[in-house]
Amino acid sequence: MNFEQARFNMIEQQIRPWDVLDPSVLALLAVVKREDFVPAAYRNVAFTDVELPLANGQKMLPPRVEARWMQELQIERHEKVLEIGTGSGYMAALLGHKAQQVFSVEKDAALGGAARDALRRNGVLNVTVVEGDGVKGLPGEAPFDVILLSGSVPQAPQALLDQLKIGGRMGVIVGDEPAMSARIITRTGEREFTTKNLFETVVQRLDGFDTGSHFTF
Repeated sequence: MNFEQARFNMIEQQIRPWDVLDPSVLALLAVVKREDFVPAAYRNVAFTDVELPLANGQKMLPPRVEARWMQELQIERHEKVLEIGTGSGYMAALLGHKAQQVFSVEKDAALGGAARDALRRNGVLNVTVVEGDGVKGLPGEAPFDVILLSGSVPQAPQALLDQLKIGGRMGVIVGDEPAMSARIITRTGEREFTTKNLFETVVQRLDGFDTGSHFTF
């Protein structure tokens, strides 16, 4: 299979039509090898516009959603990022290319180990994969400039919003099937937040986020 042609087609036929036009994001998608992060059985379909299956019933975000997050979050080189739901490690790799430091929390030990190996093989050295419960975030490393939830949740979790710096932002997909909304929530004060709605989509629920304490935005 010609992976470079497939990658080009993904960018031109899926990513650009979804209003991802930031040249730095498009260049990044051309460089980070998505096929190196998917399970071996799915390498030939690594660039299709679907949630690809991972181990233990988990799924990757579709490429167009990953690309929109990278564009909308506008991550800068000096920033520290927290990702909830490492999955394959591909989103963490994209984040690592933009940020100074990334912590990615994965509940499934097998997925976390595979993602750690893939990141190392691809030379992404500023991402730390932490095995644990993403519902709690990483309070010991807080505050963060950016928090991204790589899956959906019923509502924006207050415990994670509290780990944002003032001026920091969270990328989160909230709601229930068949209608979910991708949003960026920016912390503007100790208890003040603003919300920007981005697009409608449906993605897999993050493990462990159907219960617990939440705050709705």
